[in-house]
Amino acid sequence: MAVKITGNVSREEAQRYVEYLEEKYSRKLETLDINAEGDEVDLNYKFAHVPVERIRRITGYLVGTMDHWNDAKTAEEADRVKHSLDRGEDLLASLEEEKQAG
Repeated sequence: MAVKITGNVSREEAQRYVEYLEEKYSRKLETLDINAEGDEVDLNYKFAHVPVERIRRITGYLVGTMDHWNDAKTAEEADRVKHSLDRGEDLLASLEEEKQAG
């Protein structure tokens, strides 16, 4: 992590700012710029990237992947009816055709 200090701030005080921010936000800092002028201190910081895992609802379970599913649950997922928005557009088009014909 890179810490840039401008002004009269000791290393110990800078470390306390790091610990405070990481504890408050439960994330690791990537960079921290400390700018001290008199009694005022500005902190500009950037947190390290946190990868986001996609979670889906499949057969009633919230899952990221199906890697740890047993064979029965995997078969249940393969057999389920998958809904699509395209089908709704086809249905609307056929209803319009019926309305115009009748």
